[in-house]
Amino acid sequence: MSRPPKDRPDVRLFTEIGIISQLVRTTLERALPEGLSYAQFGVLTHFARRGGEESPVQLARAFQVTKGAMTNTLQRLEAQGFVAIAGDADDGRRKRVSITPAGLAAHDLGVKAARPAMDALRARFSDADFATALPFLSALRQWLDENR
Repeated sequence: MSRPPKDRPDVRLFTEIGIISQLVRTTLERALPEGLSYAQFGVLTHFARRGGEESPVQLARAFQVTKGAMTNTLQRLEAQGFVAIAGDADDGRRKRVSITPAGLAAHDLGVKAARPAMDALRARFSDADFATALPFLSALRQWLDENR
């Protein structure tokens, strides 16, 4: 006889990941500066880490959201002066997005605002705890990405 789905390790793992994701999102949203959403902070983090320019379509793919959802997020970021959206030099129908100095500053404020929660997390769990979890989680993410 097979186990009920809720008792299977894969189901339990994805349940835990979902709950962790929601808790992290809620904690971060509470800490972010007024007017900066979780989705917007994610885009700023993406550019702060990678730099450069990307199209709205590339960003939508990277964040696994619709082009419409990404366009909405980018418009809100542009209205706040956090990203610049310009026409593509090679194809005027396309847009290119980049982070502005104000966007980098907003990202830094978000990181600083989240620091107390991250410090509490790091006080509870060691680098070894995180390092132990990473290989499996990275392999799982890679497999899911390759098989979407």
